[in-house]
Amino acid sequence: MTQQRLDPLPTDWSRALAVVAHPDDLEYGAAAAVAAWTDGGREVVYLLATRGEAGIDSLPPAECAPLREREQRASAAVVGVRTVEFLDHRDGVIEYGTALRRDIAAAIRRHRPELVVTLNYRDTWGGVAWNTPDHRAVGRATLDAVADAGNRWIFPELTEQGLEPWGGVRWSAVAGSDRPTHAVDATAGFERSVRSLLEHRTYIEALTEEAPEKYCRSFLEGMVRAEAERFGGRPAVTFEVFAH
Repeated sequence: MTQQRLDPLPTDWSRALAVVAHPDDLEYGAAAAVAAWTDGGREVVYLLATRGEAGIDSLPPAECAPLREREQRASAAVVGVRTVEFLDHRDGVIEYGTALRRDIAAAIRRHRPELVVTLNYRDTWGGVAWNTPDHRAVGRATLDAVADAGNRWIFPELTEQGLEPWGGVRWSAVAGSDRPTHAVDATAGFERSVRSLLEHRTYIEALTEEAPEKYCRSFLEGMVRAEAERFGGRPAVTFEVFAH
């Protein structure tokens, strides 16, 4: 059976907010798209729910958090992202609920994006690997917070804090989805996406015995090639897109 063609992700927008759970979540795929967006003069802001403090077994959280924050800021800079914010929810035990939705809605109101990006919110990665609770919680809360941000009667305390409702989000785009609908050409941004992931060197060296450069390049090459046939033969960063 022929798979459905992937449409180009819309480009008639100027501001995006990318919301994920951990440092490195955006670098495992979406960074090539981010590089293309910033090349086109668009502003992209990163919002991370945690500082990734529970991500390296050999480092206590108090040491790990500032290190991973530095790596994330350096990683974002490689693809043209100047603003990186952290919410300081606890790594590994993020709870889906109104507190998380409120924090993300506040960021949406503050940055007023037209595009919101997040990571796979489903239980599995393509039905073959179990997703983490943090990814599921942040992905779902981000999709819900888009509506929260536009409704002045949900979290009215945000309005009292000077954060006026923002209903201008036109699309939510989920990276890492096994049900992609759209894609961004990864050609121009690919090399920077490799360098961006490599900035998480401490994490990667703890994750694999493979040389970091080889690991990053082979992982990202496999990812952008996986759906190329559905995108005119071009290397693709794919997204499941919801219109608002």
